[in-house]
Amino acid sequence: MNVKTLMSFLLIVGSMPLLAQKSYQLQSPDKVLHIQVDVDNDIKFSLTHHGTEVLAPSPISMTLQDGEVLGANPKVSKVVKASVDRVIPSPFYKKSEIKDIYNEMTITFRGNYGIVFRLYNDGIAYRFVTKKKGDIIVADEEASYNFSTDHKAFAAYVNSNAETFEKQFFNSFEQPYVNEPITKLNNKKLMILPLLVELDGGKKVCITEADLEDYPGMFLNNATDKPALKAIHAPYPKTEEQGGHNRLQMLVTERENFIAKTKGTRSFPWRVFTVSKDDKELADCDMVYRLASPSRVNDISWIKPGKVAWDWWNDWNLYGVDFRAGINNDTYKYYIDFAADHGIEYVILDEGWAVNLQADMLQVIPEIDLKEIVDYGKSRNVGIILWAGYWAFARDMENVVKHYADMGVKGFKVDFLDRDDQKMVDFTYKVAKVCADNKMLVDFHGVFKPTGLQRTFPNVLNYEGVNGLEQLKWAPESYDMVTYDVTIPYIRMMAGPMDYTQGAMRNASRWNYRPVNSEPMSQGTRCRQLATYVIFESPFNMLCDNPSNYMNEKECTAFIAGVPTVWDETVALDGKVSEYIAIARRHGHDWYVGALTNWEPRVMTLDLSFLGEGDYKIELFKDGINADRAARDYKKEVISVPADRKLKINMAPGGGFAARICK
Repeated sequence: MNVKTLMSFLLIVGSMPLLAQKSYQLQSPDKVLHIQVDVDNDIKFSLTHHGTEVLAPSPISMTLQDGEVLGANPKVSKVVKASVDRVIPSPFYKKSEIKDIYNEMTITFRGNYGIVFRLYNDGIAYRFVTKKKGDIIVADEEASYNFSTDHKAFAAYVNSNAETFEKQFFNSFEQPYVNEPITKLNNKKLMILPLLVELDGGKKVCITEADLEDYPGMFLNNATDKPALKAIHAPYPKTEEQGGHNRLQMLVTERENFIAKTKGTRSFPWRVFTVSKDDKELADCDMVYRLASPSRVNDISWIKPGKVAWDWWNDWNLYGVDFRAGINNDTYKYYIDFAADHGIEYVILDEGWAVNLQADMLQVIPEIDLKEIVDYGKSRNVGIILWAGYWAFARDMENVVKHYADMGVKGFKVDFLDRDDQKMVDFTYKVAKVCADNKMLVDFHGVFKPTGLQRTFPNVLNYEGVNGLEQLKWAPESYDMVTYDVTIPYIRMMAGPMDYTQGAMRNASRWNYRPVNSEPMSQGTRCRQLATYVIFESPFNMLCDNPSNYMNEKECTAFIAGVPTVWDETVALDGKVSEYIAIARRHGHDWYVGALTNWEPRVMTLDLSFLGEGDYKIELFKDGINADRAARDYKKEVISVPADRKLKINMAPGGGFAARICK
């Protein structure tokens, strides 16, 4: 892709010390966001959006293990401002290119460190930079994000019941949200990013991080009687022991008294604050992708996003076949035939193909002839993806990747990382590079939220870090996945793609749902499942149900199989956090539209003016008249797009709407 770049720099360089100046200000390009940095005994920054306070003065600093505090009694030596206006390519994303327009201010302090503040029209970010000799040890990075009002927040706690933060660092980063005032949040629990705060006037700020390399991830906590969120990082692992799920994890038994040992000259991760005046703006935000490091993979022609026929959620539960379904060659050839017949690019062999409890990916169970499966897939133009437990993969990564790359395997689903300390963050970068060097794709599971690695290594196509459909194999009847579905597009999806693993053909109304491990069902309507393929960003997207069910639902399967996984353009049409969402996405000449509601029935009028002039037809799937009782009830229609470009849709409780529009 040709990159159209227009870059202009306006430098205001103070080569002389600016010791008398205590306050430094910067505006976004559209002059709506305004940041003020106050330098006195410490460093604080505050943020407003068109006069609305987003953050009250909030102190930030970094403490090194030798006792030096970057930000204590700071002395400014130079301030540099710059303006950038360019376009960056974004392959395997929700749009083919991204406008990267911002104003930036770098404040350099005596002591060989500085802070970069960057303002976009839709948010801000800041990061520490250092220019110190050799390596440094970071004891902690401090931040208290302060609010003058006790705003409500959408927060997800770690899924650990441990009483101490030290034990809570081990978690899967997949939990539903609570919506409570900041001071009422559970101060005994760590909260995972992204986190959303509701501001005055319906505005929102979503907090996350980007370009997380060679450093631990950030949690938040509200351990104060004031409305404030404090940054907390996992200390570096000192000792580990093998254990956890099927002995495929490394459990930290003791931690160091520092969070990172790293290079003395470097840029640290961005702390990101996306600000919206309308909720729908959050559903189409590029902050994390913009702030990530550019691609380190020169040739990306071999990287093929697509859909994956998945075995684990449906428990290999085929029917109408003349062989015993399970983890064996006959079953996987059946999955491959299904994928080939429906244009599905990949089949995954999830947990069970390698010998259990050995943490050795070169030991394959006798029921599987892996090379035969890979060769059969190749003959039918279907790639094979292998599931990999963390320690089985990490302990012999280079040999494992080369062995299976030579066999013809296309990539790995690496699972059960369950930490984001510096050592685990480094592991994700190593996986990305080793797999890229061997032309292998990566799908991370049991992992922290994305922070832009998918831009730096485009072979990393997807992440879990989401409380996805797998929960409905065991969640109780009181569990509310439907409300979660209309919350994550504004919060978790802000960080990047998510392997939610949708596509259930057994669908349940609110009162009919129950957990069934071997024949699981979704909450909400059939059209809801179809719509998620448009709503949820997922370049590497699973079909969670079994081929037998899909082949009995030909219309729905054809739609799912036909929805692209990467896009040229995205338009957020309408939405309100935890209530409803509507998004349109273009691939080539065709547009796809998806909409979801919570448990409230909803009538929406979608504005399709983005189509422009011309006559269009729309193939649509809408909730059937009885979908509130029989959630599988739907109706397919083909109609002309109204001349006024207004489309009225009706959604049942827990319902959805999905459509393909073409000229």
